[in-house]
Amino acid sequence: MIVVLLVVFWAAIWPYLVGALVFGAATVGGWWLWRTDRLIKGSDRQWRQDEAVKAGHRTLAEVDAMTGTEFEGFVVELCRRDGCTEVRRVGGSHDNGADVLGRLPDGRSMVIQCKRYTPKNKIPSREVRDLLGAKVHFKVDVAIFVATTYFSGPAESFATENDILAVHRDHLGLWNNGASLVSLGAVNGSGQGDRQHRARWKETYE
Repeated sequence: MIVVLLVVFWAAIWPYLVGALVFGAATVGGWWLWRTDRLIKGSDRQWRQDEAVKAGHRTLAEVDAMTGTEFEGFVVELCRRDGCTEVRRVGGSHDNGADVLGRLPDGRSMVIQCKRYTPKNKIPSREVRDLLGAKVHFKVDVAIFVATTYFSGPAESFATENDILAVHRDHLGLWNNGASLVSLGAVNGSGQGDRQHRARWKETYE
C-alpha cells in the first residue's frame, strides 16, 4: 500500500525529498567548515602564544649570540606576537634596505631593517638613511630600525626627524619583555639611557 502511494504521489513529493537532502547536506557541510575554521584559528592562537612565551624568555645575551638571519626571524616572531599581519622576511643580498615587511595591527604597511651588531658598535646615520630609502622604494607607511646596540647621536636625530622608529637595545629589551611594538613609538628619540647607564655600558663593552 505504501509503495503504491509513493508511486502515485512521487511526482508531487520528490521535489520536497530532494530539497530536504540538499538542505541536510548544506547543513552538514556548513558545520564541517565552521568546525575546521575554529580548529585552524585555535591552532594559530596557540602557536602565537607559544612563540610569544618563547620570545619573551630570550635574554639579550641570547639575542647577541644569534646570527643575522636568526635575529631577523626573532623580530618577525615579536611582530606576530603583537598582532602584525602579512609579516615576512625579505632580507638578502638584494633586499633594497629591507629585512622584514608586513602590516601593523592597525593596517599600516611597514618595513623593518634589522641589525645584530655587537653592543660596542653604534648604528651610523647612513644606515638609517638607507632605511628611509627602503620606505620610499617599498611605498610603505612606517619604517622601523631594530638594533641590538645603540644609535649614534646623528642617527637617532635623523630617525626622529624623518618619522623612523629607532628601536635601540633598551627598547628591544622592553619589546622582548612584552611591550608592544606600537607602544615603543611613544618613547622614540627619548634618549638611550642616562649617564650612569651609558657609563656601565662603556665599561662593559669598550
